Amino acid sequence: MAETLTTEQILEVAQDVLRRFGPSKATVVDVARALGVSHGSVYRHFPSKAALREAVTRQWLHRTHVPVAQAAKADLPAPDRLRHWLATLFDAKRHKVLDDPELFATFSALVRENSTVIADHVQELTGEIAGILRDGVEAGLFAPINDVNATARAVFDATNRFHDPAHSGDWDRDGIDKAFDAVCSLVLAGLTAQAGREVVQSH
Repeated sequence: MAETLTTEQILEVAQDVLRRFGPSKATVVDVARALGVSHGSVYRHFPSKAALREAVTRQWLHRTHVPVAQAAKADLPAPDRLRHWLATLFDAKRHKVLDDPELFATFSALVRENSTVIADHVQELTGEIAGILRDGVEAGLFAPINDVNATARAVFDATNRFHDPAHSGDWDRDGIDKAFDAVCSLVLAGLTAQAGREVVQSH
């Protein structure tokens, strides 16, 4: 396999090794052994254990994010699109926990040790919220916003309970969907209230 070894193969096997041994015990040698190659072959693709773990983490977050990115582009009015985006993010995170809690715990540990990966992921998410907000303001569906990026981060923080792994213990409890709907409605009411008044005054 050494001659045809690809980055993608290494990442797939590394994920499996991390799941089996846990992030505290898994090594590059374990990954190489599972691939049937020398650890030097792995190091030719990733210069260090930390680089490999960061790449695996980015790949996992990217895969989780695919449906969320699609939701950001949904053909819906901005308020509906924002609710859909938030619901998709919550659903994606919740399925990762409930469908495979062991794997989720492993990657949560990896995410915590990669601050740059977290920062990039949050920037991507808040950037999508900002895009929806801009569309809503332009269409007159959201009130004018002085700092779209700051408001996007505020929306992200306000819905933290439904996407931060620290709150994952709540995600299968009774009433969580009602709580999510209530928070979404509150956020959207704040974004649309002034716009609604302006429309009424214009008539």
